[in-house]
Amino acid sequence: MTWSLHCSACSYTQADGRHLASLCPDCGQPLLARIAGAPTRASVGTEASLWRYRAALPLLDGESPVSLGEGMTPLIEVPHLAHEVGVRRLWVKDEGLNPTASFKARGLMMAVTRAKALGLPGVCVPTAGNAGIALAAYAAAAGMPCRIYAPETTPPPILGSIRAFGAELELLPGHIGDAGKATLAFARESGFFNVATVREPYRVEGMKTMGFEVAEQLGWRLPDAIVYPTGGGEGTIGIWKAIGEMLDWGWVPPETVRPRMIIAQASGCAPLVRAFAAGEDRATPWVDPTTHASGLRVPGPLGDRLTLRTLRESSGDAEAVSEERIRAGTFQLASRSGIDAAPEGGAALEAVRQLVAGGRLRADAEVVVFNTGSGASYRW
Repeated sequence: MTWSLHCSACSYTQADGRHLASLCPDCGQPLLARIAGAPTRASVGTEASLWRYRAALPLLDGESPVSLGEGMTPLIEVPHLAHEVGVRRLWVKDEGLNPTASFKARGLMMAVTRAKALGLPGVCVPTAGNAGIALAAYAAAAGMPCRIYAPETTPPPILGSIRAFGAELELLPGHIGDAGKATLAFARESGFFNVATVREPYRVEGMKTMGFEVAEQLGWRLPDAIVYPTGGGEGTIGIWKAIGEMLDWGWVPPETVRPRMIIAQASGCAPLVRAFAAGEDRATPWVDPTTHASGLRVPGPLGDRLTLRTLRESSGDAEAVSEERIRAGTFQLASRSGIDAAPEGGAALEAVRQLVAGGRLRADAEVVVFNTGSGASYRW
């Protein structure tokens, strides 16, 4: 398998994607991978993991990925919840059942696989929580040194899991932006590779498998809307990338209508919602971010331009949810479905209710909501 790397904002191209890459060297924006050729739907395998889509991922021929069995999480239809939030049909994609209990397993698996193949001395990342667990686990599986920087306010169960996987953990005052600055400084000093969200091109490649799975689990069709709780943006970006690839490669019928991509953020940290409402193409960092949904506490996402472009290309939307309504949505999702909902998933469900009530999402819509992690990570 061969692939190339292309800047998401300018004309820069790295024709051979097998070499070390971070942000675009010309403009500093994220790079995206492009698989050579057009994998057919017949190439989809039978593994009960995301590796059924191996032909659509940037892997060398014969390469063994660093895998813990991630992907192919259940897509659960919840008719009673659909009625309660006001849409015709509703499914929940439960990413909390991944290894390391969140969607982050998909992206960090790909980042660590490429880092190991390149023989890098170690990996590091800033985290609001779940990315730290995932990197710690996959670095352990790869036998690579790992350092993680996290805010002191990160939920204790998440910090305990990071330590259990043997990573070196540094706690800092402030938010993930502060952790990001410390990570950049450490990467420069140590030679460790910084795998922060969209700072390298392969986390998005792992994330796009969520889009493949939704289509396959719905019988190779797409819903009217996908609602994703969004902090850094890589999940939203990855799913939209997968939708474009499936149409380009003929995995779904050419007449397929692309779903509206809708993001949910917390009212106490909603830089992308604010930018979208103002018609901006980038987000101004949020001052004093506050929310108990730690995965949404990302005040200055590097993937802001790509996320906002995704929303506009898909005729999508962006909704902010208060702390009270996040808690209500989390309880509703868990108690009415049996899914161990994280607050990010609760925010996504509540966003559906708010958008329908406000006339911004049709009542006859078929909607997929993502629960991006396990609620157990937040209980202590």
